[in-house]
Order: sequence, then C-alpha cells, then structure tokens
Amino acid sequence: MPIVLAACNDADAPEEQRVLEGDAEAGRAAIAEVECGVCHRIPGVAGANGIVGPPLDSFGRRQLIAGVLPNRPGVLVRWVSDAPSLVPNTGMPQMPLDKKQARDVAAYLYTLR
Repeated sequence: MPIVLAACNDADAPEEQRVLEGDAEAGRAAIAEVECGVCHRIPGVAGANGIVGPPLDSFGRRQLIAGVLPNRPGVLVRWVSDAPSLVPNTGMPQMPLDKKQARDVAAYLYTLR
C-alpha cells in the first residue's frame, strides 16, 4: 500500500514556520531512521504508530510544544534533538540527531497541517 503525504514540502508551512536550511523530505527520513514512530503516530512515516507520546498529526497548527513552549522553528529544532534541556521532566528523550537533521525534522513536522 503506497504512503500518501498530504504535505511534504517546506513551502507548505506558513512563513513563520519555515525552517532555514531545513529539508522536509530529509526530515521524514530522519524521523524514520531514529524511530520517532515508536512513541508517536506520525503521518507520512511508515510504521509510525506509537501511542506513548502524542500523535503529531496537525503539528504545524499547534501553538505550543509539549504544552509549554512556543511552537517556533528555533525552539522546535532544539526540542527534537534535546527536549530534556528545555523541559527537564519531559518523557521525550534526547535524540541522536545532529543540527542538520534536527532542522530537517522540524521542517517536516511543520508540513503536518
């Protein structure tokens, strides 16, 4: 069964959510590689059906990250790579993403509208 992406281009994100030097398609691949879908349901990522963390459908429409942080590109890039540095008691672990991958992941998440 083919995977259908409703949006996979960073141009689909509003101007204020565009991630400089972020590549949404590379972000989708990084999400699959580090297995974010073990905890989250993520549209467009095969096997991303986790129920531990919140589903990430419509992430680009959210005002807050983790219910406490403003949903802005710089914050999201830091969050996806090292969430505990921003919210120490979060269940989100530090992820093995370099800065480029974190920008790419953020770019993909903003396409989820």
